[in-house]
Amino acid sequence: MEGGKPTLPLVYQAVQALYHDPDPAGKERASVWLGELQRSMYAWEISDQLLQLKQDVESCYFAAQTMKMKIQTSFYELPPETHTALRDSLLSHIQNLKDLSPIIITQLALAIADLALQMASWKGCVQTLIEKYSNDVSSMPFLIEILTVLPEEVHSRSLRIGANRRSEIIEDLAYYSTTVVTLLVTCAEKSGHDEKMLIKVFRCLGSWFNLGVLDNNFMANNQLLMILFQVLQRDETSTNLHEAASDCVCSALYAIENVAVHMPLAMQLFQGVLSLETAYHMAVAREDLDKVLNYCRIFTELCETFLEMTVRTPGQGMGDLRILELLLICAGHPQYEVVEISFNFWYRLGENLYKINDPAVHRVFKPYIQRLLHSLARHCQLDPDHEGVPEDTDDFGEFRMRVSDLVKDVIFLVGSMECFSQLYSTLKEGNPPWEVTEAVLFIMASIAKSIDPENNPTLTEVLEQVVLLPETVHLAVRYTSIELVGEMSEVIDRNPCMLDPVLNFLMKGLREKPLASVAAKAIHNICSVCRDHMAQHFQGLLNIARLLDSFALSTDAAVGLLKGTALVLARLPLEKITECLNDLCAVQVMALRKLLTADSSSGKSSDPTVWLDRLAVIFRHTNPIVENGQTHPCQKVIQEIWPVMSETLNAHQNDNRIVERCCRCLRFAVRCVGKGSACLLQPLVTQMVSVYQVYPHSCFLYLGSILVDEYGMEEGCRQGLLDMLQALCMPTFQLLEQPNGLRNHPDTVDDLFRLATRFVQRSPVTLLNSSIVVHIIQCAIASTTLDHRDANCSVMKFIRDLIHTGVTNDHEDDFEARKGLIGQVMEQHGQQLVTQLINTCCFCLPPYTLPDVAEVLWEIMVFDRPTFCRWLETALKGLPKETAGGAVTVTHKQLTDFHKQVTSAEECKQVCWAIREFTRLYR
Repeated sequence: MEGGKPTLPLVYQAVQALYHDPDPAGKERASVWLGELQRSMYAWEISDQLLQLKQDVESCYFAAQTMKMKIQTSFYELPPETHTALRDSLLSHIQNLKDLSPIIITQLALAIADLALQMASWKGCVQTLIEKYSNDVSSMPFLIEILTVLPEEVHSRSLRIGANRRSEIIEDLAYYSTTVVTLLVTCAEKSGHDEKMLIKVFRCLGSWFNLGVLDNNFMANNQLLMILFQVLQRDETSTNLHEAASDCVCSALYAIENVAVHMPLAMQLFQGVLSLETAYHMAVAREDLDKVLNYCRIFTELCETFLEMTVRTPGQGMGDLRILELLLICAGHPQYEVVEISFNFWYRLGENLYKINDPAVHRVFKPYIQRLLHSLARHCQLDPDHEGVPEDTDDFGEFRMRVSDLVKDVIFLVGSMECFSQLYSTLKEGNPPWEVTEAVLFIMASIAKSIDPENNPTLTEVLEQVVLLPETVHLAVRYTSIELVGEMSEVIDRNPCMLDPVLNFLMKGLREKPLASVAAKAIHNICSVCRDHMAQHFQGLLNIARLLDSFALSTDAAVGLLKGTALVLARLPLEKITECLNDLCAVQVMALRKLLTADSSSGKSSDPTVWLDRLAVIFRHTNPIVENGQTHPCQKVIQEIWPVMSETLNAHQNDNRIVERCCRCLRFAVRCVGKGSACLLQPLVTQMVSVYQVYPHSCFLYLGSILVDEYGMEEGCRQGLLDMLQALCMPTFQLLEQPNGLRNHPDTVDDLFRLATRFVQRSPVTLLNSSIVVHIIQCAIASTTLDHRDANCSVMKFIRDLIHTGVTNDHEDDFEARKGLIGQVMEQHGQQLVTQLINTCCFCLPPYTLPDVAEVLWEIMVFDRPTFCRWLETALKGLPKETAGGAVTVTHKQLTDFHKQVTSAEECKQVCWAIREFTRLYR
């Protein structure tokens, strides 16, 4: 912090401003200043003083939160000899402030827990805390708070205590767990009517269950378990206490997921949960939705825990199918939020039964799934007084989408065709109200695609009947019937005689505002599946495309229609494609031209993205089969469109969003005609480079990678593409070398290394002989630390592919040259690269990136194993061996074992496993 240590009155003033300044700018200034204070070394002493002075809730909360944050992220700032004094100070603060505010107690409890986990010299902290405070009733709340957060913090992402220390702590906590539970029993028995205390006890117990350290024999016969279920069975239990008890039971069930190992406790929990059925019915009768949701959570967790047993031995022992009855009772509740809680279980049940693939077992579960589907169809019904079409985006719309997904996943147990026929017969034989009809059609639409469309008279009959629906039926029924028709495009493909009536039906929908988008989506589906049959209707599609904006379509629906049209266009005879593509693009090109000539002061929107996106989708999906030597039918059209694209790009060169859409459109145009876009290469590259110097939009780098991919193998284009790379790299490096440049511009890093990787794949020697390659490699090494999924993946792929070019002997003429050039690169950068990769794995990158890092290390090792062994040894010697709190991070044996596992690996996945295990020591 500039200007030295701030005074306490100044800190008070800032805290007051943060909470009470009426001016938002004042609040913001205070927040920034206090944030700086928290990051400085002075924060330790100042928070300690604020807590001692105990002036008001706000300053104490700020100080407690700062203490917690400093211990979590900056514990290394304190010399080891101060750790004991810090512990004693925190314990004295929590005792002095115990009556001020519960949120302060939580922050201080977290600070104490985080300190205990990092401070190796504080042995048996649970025992010392219990001995010190358990006899004083007034200290009980904060003691239980510390004992609650302690197990929760063991796996905290904020604390990098490492696997060795974590194992030591878990062992320690397991040893003292019975002492803690005994303390909790005493508290629960003494609490009487003190509901708050009982809630704390249940939260604490749940926390110890979650850590998985409680002895199941001890817990099975423990008084606390009885108290838990008594609370859940009592009708008069309050909402808060009920929720705390439910959370605790769910934690217990989750902890015994490996049932066979926890048999005594599993039996008690199983019986306990089954005993709650009456209480559930009572909550339903009292219309207490909070309690109903809690019971459903417990029943679902029970089913999840016993899932394997239920599937392995259905109806026997712990495979008792009464637990499924509990869930189906919940599915019968009128509120859809209740059944939704159980969806994950039904997914998993379906997945497990699908893997087993045993018809006898499937038969056992079939009636349960049938009852579930029946309930789901009822829950999907709209209100009888609902007007208009079903909403997709509200909570109920999202629930219906989840139902649709679930039905698709479990329908195999009932049989798609059997279910479809049953649903259809309810419509055919009865005369149900509109909301029942709509829900049945909705479920039919969910399963239509999973039915074999070959020679299936029922499907054909359904289709024939749906397209005959009168326009007088409820709008929602028409909407969902259009969805159903779209899902039956396979049936239409097998019965082309249905195409005309289906298209007439959909055209009626397209002309009505509320039905237009869903009808467009159905036409898009039919175009995708029935491309050949639709060719004869191309003129009709073209007419729709010309008048696209006269229909009330969502953006996605309009783009979808154009996609369908382009897919059909690609099936026309080659000689017709050019003219038809020209017609299809004309509307969008005209609109772009109009925007370019329009007077910007006219106040009308000059945003071209709608038209660019439409052109992009046309180019993306017009992919006719062109024989070698034939001119691509789209080439002429794209050449004619280029000047408008180029002008649009120039006109909006400072707007990243529009430039991105221009580049996307050009990317698909280039991909569409491949080598046929050669005449655009020179002007396109020139424009990209000139705009990029002023406005470094990363999408130009991406577009550059497409050009290298298409033309990098062409001898005559290589030098031009290299010049492009060098011209684009200069502004890119300037951007990334700014403070926090890599972190602030992950898209640029991502696209730069996509471009560099394409060069490696298409023309490695050109790149390796250039002067720019050293700078790209240095940038790549610096970027390995970047914790951004796409950017990191691109960087690792570039390094991997670069080294790989010197490894694979693909019998190309340039293999020896490549090998020699990679040898030089490794000589210059190998040690730096290996050290950086090991450090980033341990300290910067999340676990999901490790397979990519492993691939890079594997390639380096395959290229030159003996040298790699030395580089790895040097890198490992540089790693810290102890934590700031004095705990052993890594032993000498663990280092040598890791070195041996990696260097003797026979395949890449062994390297990956070794890194995964080793980096746990630093997490």
